[in-house]
Amino acid sequence: MKFLCDQMLGTLAKWLRIFGFDTFYANSSIVDNEILLLAKKENRILITRDKELVQKARRDNIKTVDIKTIDLDKQLTRVLDDVDVDKKMILSRCTICNSILEEVNKNKIKDKVPEKVFSNNDVFWFCSNCKKVYWKGSHYDKMVNKINKIKKI
Repeated sequence: MKFLCDQMLGTLAKWLRIFGFDTFYANSSIVDNEILLLAKKENRILITRDKELVQKARRDNIKTVDIKTIDLDKQLTRVLDDVDVDKKMILSRCTICNSILEEVNKNKIKDKVPEKVFSNNDVFWFCSNCKKVYWKGSHYDKMVNKINKIKKI
């Protein structure tokens, strides 16, 4: 399942990536017609708070999720309510660019992370697209708790 979040839903896009979903984020440089073309071409579910965009999408037979709240937990619940979440895919995507992360030998990223992070962690993931490095830092438990709060995995 693939999603497309409009420019009003950047944080939601990030969290859908954390859940492991292929999620395109349409920033402010992408106009509505381009959003609709992309959603249709790539068979993505359009997630938006824009009522006009919802109407256009439905005329083009694009599946949509109309978000009516600014509360992130409620947004996630709305999108994921009837969706199966693959536990193996959680935390598998780059939150910045949506690419699949690769586990990497820690010696290959030694110069890309703080010394303390390097010495306190054995497992690292790397985004070969945007070059971001991930590890199970202090934020990891908070993310897992939020994931379990939204969707019992």
